[in-house]
Amino acid sequence: MSLADSDRELVVEELEREPTPAEAALFENLWSEHCAYRSSRPLLSAFDSEGEQVVIGPGDDAAVVALPGSEDGGDEEGSTYITMGIESHNHPSYVDPFDGAATGVGGIVRDTLSMGAYPIALADSLYFGEFDDEHSKYLFEGVVEGISHYGNCIGVPTVAGSVDFHPDYEGNPLVNVACVGLTNEERLVTAVAQEPGNKLVLVGNGTGRDGLGGASFASEDLAEDAETEDRPAVQVGDPYAEKLLIEANEQLVDEGLIESARDLGAAGLGGASSELVAKGGLGAHIELERVHQREPSMNALEILLAESQERMCYEVEPENVDRVAEIAERFDLGCSVIGEVTEQNYTCTFEGETVVDVDAYFLGEGAPMNDLESEEPAQPETDLPDADLENAFETVVSSPNTASKRWVYRQYDHEVGVRTSVGPGDDAAIIAIREAEQGLAISSGAAPNWTTVAPYEGAKAIALENATNVAAKGATPLAAVDCLNGGNPEKPDVYGGFKGIVDGLADMCETLSAPVVGGNVSLYNDSVTGPIPPTPTLAMVGTKAGYDAPPLSVAPDSDSALLLVGDLGLESGEARLGGSEYLARHGGSDVFPELPADPAAVVETLADVATDDTTLAVHDVSHGGLAVSLAEMVTENAGLDVSLPVADDADDEAVAAALFHEQPGRALIQTDAPDAVSAAFDGVAPVVELGSATGDGTLALTVGNRTIVTDAGEIRAHRATIERELE
Repeated sequence: MSLADSDRELVVEELEREPTPAEAALFENLWSEHCAYRSSRPLLSAFDSEGEQVVIGPGDDAAVVALPGSEDGGDEEGSTYITMGIESHNHPSYVDPFDGAATGVGGIVRDTLSMGAYPIALADSLYFGEFDDEHSKYLFEGVVEGISHYGNCIGVPTVAGSVDFHPDYEGNPLVNVACVGLTNEERLVTAVAQEPGNKLVLVGNGTGRDGLGGASFASEDLAEDAETEDRPAVQVGDPYAEKLLIEANEQLVDEGLIESARDLGAAGLGGASSELVAKGGLGAHIELERVHQREPSMNALEILLAESQERMCYEVEPENVDRVAEIAERFDLGCSVIGEVTEQNYTCTFEGETVVDVDAYFLGEGAPMNDLESEEPAQPETDLPDADLENAFETVVSSPNTASKRWVYRQYDHEVGVRTSVGPGDDAAIIAIREAEQGLAISSGAAPNWTTVAPYEGAKAIALENATNVAAKGATPLAAVDCLNGGNPEKPDVYGGFKGIVDGLADMCETLSAPVVGGNVSLYNDSVTGPIPPTPTLAMVGTKAGYDAPPLSVAPDSDSALLLVGDLGLESGEARLGGSEYLARHGGSDVFPELPADPAAVVETLADVATDDTTLAVHDVSHGGLAVSLAEMVTENAGLDVSLPVADDADDEAVAAALFHEQPGRALIQTDAPDAVSAAFDGVAPVVELGSATGDGTLALTVGNRTIVTDAGEIRAHRATIERELE
């Protein structure tokens, strides 16, 4: 670890002296891109983070959102809160996929605990190099194992997420994890220190030397030897200790013993404790030797910056310290009174020597922002491949990106906690919030093919896609958090792409009235293989009355109709294949599809139609286009007889566009009342009747004068790409 010369000059000017070694290391970590957002903060004002439902927005460990009041006798308006947080553990997961991913789960769960909330659901969005690459498969298997091990052990269900494979993640995979928690006004805790004289109490595992310099490690490009040289920067998780910490935190909150709290993550104790008091405009005095340790002869810098897991820093009134210690002992957790809140500087001593004496606010907010150049990404030219229809159908349906992710989510316990009404594998998960008699729909993911082609338009599409997923389950978007992943921002084209995804997400979320209440930024995802695609993971939640939702799979009802909400666009030539899985598999390029004229109205209407008694099934149309969505709706007991309204003499480009273009904001609806659905979408979006359901488990798909006939067994075999390779 080393403080950059330009930063050192600022520190020396502020302190009027040279920093101590511990101070220099603390500034180097807290002023890193990972902690200070030096390249991204100037862009983040684009997000609308306000709304009557927003209790706490960006800046705390997690955001807090009030659920709308229930009209069915549930809680009063706004009396039930959820917390939302998301974080990345990208570099650690490349170096050590199991521990890197596992500790990513642990960290976002502790962010939830910091707000006085109990974690009720996780969502993981994962991005790797090409699936047929052996190293990518090694990382994929290790990451999934780490997430499943940690999540299953702590008893928090992983209910939603996404998996994408793209060649530009080969040298730098992404592991983004979101967590939803449950609390209320009486239990709410923040990371704002309250009162000088209150004690700072460290509860949890002993401090070791793991994770030293993790924040600075996450703020630089991955080197070729990162898997060996950077392993000490990766934290090691203990989910059993985390489970004890979850339950201890619950008891502490129940008894009202916590004034403020901060999870120990990036920059360890130094980061958590200094940020806690800085938010309150206060200082602290900490005696580092009082920190309970699990390794001998640790020095001040190691104690201050180690990112050992399963630790929380609490502000506690002096008269409550003994009770906090009793609860920690009951749950077999370490507990140290390490110092107190003051009105002066943030100071740390070690064995009587002062090793840190700085203004806490300067330590956290003093980092200068970067003024970087950006370039608009080049737009692709149209270059469409020739592809046989049946072969193209099989290739796209069996692509690892569109194939079943059952191999992943079956390793997760998604039913623990008995709140999961709709689990993984659907458009969105639904968690039962019985306290408010509401269902909470959760969708999470991005689309690297989209944002590679068009960062701004692709990011808008990602926000609309997540909202459509939520609406397909009958829920209305409530709020979102984002994890903005980019390459080295010092490269103008990379920074231009990153700026594009920020603006795209911000614009569409504002259009959808879904405030972005928190998030995470991860830059310098660059390696010897080049930068990652700009990747804006969005985790969105929505609410609905009750916990039931229409299924994704079609029902064997021949009297019903299958409708497409959305335009094929063939007559006007607007169906574009840019960013599609079809082009990713067959080569070629094209511009990105146009989005619906009024996306908010599409989402609102879809949510209403999905809750109607005459609606039998709903499925969004996105990745892989209509071909994949239709295939996913077929079961062994229910098939589809579908005809796309394409002219008999349509050329290959028109057929491919109809089947495979990926304009978001579209949905397939099986309904007993097609006229009512058409009327509901009148003036909002076109509605096209495609066909009807059958009882034989066969998909008969006619496009112009061409027909594909396949059955549920063949589709299941096509979609088992990941399972077949890894089992």
